Amino acid sequence: MYPLTDRNPGTLVISLDFELHWGVRDTRSVAECRANFDGVYAAIPELLRVFDQWRIHATWATVGMLFFETKREFLACLPVMQPHYERWELSPYLDPEGLGDDYREDPYHFAPTLVRMIADSVNQEVATHTFSHYYCLENGQTVDEFQSDLEAAIVTAKRYGIVLKSIVFPRNQYSSSHLEICNRLGFNAYRGNPQDWFWRPRKASEDGLTRRAFRLLDAHLPISGHNCWNTPQVPAGDHLVNVRASRVLRPVGKEITSLDSLRLHRIKTDMAYAAHRGRVYHLWWHPENFGIHLAPNLEFLGIILEWFDHLRRSEGMQSLNMGELAEAVRTAREPRIE
Repeated sequence: MYPLTDRNPGTLVISLDFELHWGVRDTRSVAECRANFDGVYAAIPELLRVFDQWRIHATWATVGMLFFETKREFLACLPVMQPHYERWELSPYLDPEGLGDDYREDPYHFAPTLVRMIADSVNQEVATHTFSHYYCLENGQTVDEFQSDLEAAIVTAKRYGIVLKSIVFPRNQYSSSHLEICNRLGFNAYRGNPQDWFWRPRKASEDGLTRRAFRLLDAHLPISGHNCWNTPQVPAGDHLVNVRASRVLRPVGKEITSLDSLRLHRIKTDMAYAAHRGRVYHLWWHPENFGIHLAPNLEFLGIILEWFDHLRRSEGMQSLNMGELAEAVRTAREPRIE
């Protein structure tokens, strides 16, 4: 690892969990989320435009099932082993007849045009959110089934010429066994959870109201501190770099409110802390959250990125995606970023 010195700038990392209906299919129907899903087809091009405007490098953790153009292709590429969740509704494989025949008929489960758009955009990394939005800590599934899922994601991405190097775990569920598999399959980076007790990985049934309430409060008030990290270390013989999350960017409504301003102050203060001390600040969200009220959400994000640009000019803060930061750590040097 390169040492933290005055030469090492603070780093802003941005990652997005791109999943459409695969990410909520066990809790909500397409009809309940249709506005968000329809809106993401406008939101993602706008996000890419804004990232290009501010020279932002970002990681797009994409569910593998979104890559397909047709249901026939999808069914021909299923993992050899599929998860046997005790809660049957978690499995996305039980109702293939509920899918449309192709991405034109079913843009809520297949999104190849958006995947290609992201892949073709400068400084944007296509990463994996597993093949099936896999839940690593839910009862019934096994690590062998997880490995089969991840292998299917790797093969699917290669059809686009994409080599997956970074992973974001759905619902932030993972264990050391899952990290060992990622390391064995050649991944370089994963998004780890903040170290606070209310962010520790757990199955859905253990994520109670108290933990969710603390996460919400922490978005507005300095409960957990700045959540900025020293440049991560990689254990000997390991590939994986823990690009630990700092803060989730929660969506705004029809207009920016005083509560939103509290969250904005929290984020800007965190970023300034990271810039001054040469630390990593990792902001993440779902592009689907920008699917409704796109204009105020872009305005909110624009304020954050304008602040980042100020820190870049005044403090030398840099923007790296997860893969770039992992490569810099693994090679013990800073990458040359334009």
